[in-house]
Amino acid sequence: MPKRVLTGTVVSDKTDKTVVVRVERKVKHALYGKIIRRSKKYHAHDEGNIYKEGETVRIEETAPISKLKTWKVIERVDTHKSPEVAA
Repeated sequence: MPKRVLTGTVVSDKTDKTVVVRVERKVKHALYGKIIRRSKKYHAHDEGNIYKEGETVRIEETAPISKLKTWKVIERVDTHKSPEVAA
C-alpha cells in the first residue's frame, strides 16, 4: 500500500524533534454547494529540528513513532519569507 503524502504549514515547532503541521483541504458543502476550508493538525517527526513555524512542508505517513506521531517531514516545499525592509 502506498504511503500518503500531504502538504501543510508548520504551526508549532516547540517540542523536540516534532512539528505540528496544519493541512487544509477544500470541500463542497453538501446542501448549499459553497466551497469551505477544512483543516486538520498532524504531529510529524523532525529529526534535526530544522523546520520552523510558518514554513510549508510535505509530510509522509510512517509506522507509529510515538503516541501522536505517525508522520514524518520529507521536505520543505517553499521558503517564501518576505525580506525585511531596512528603512
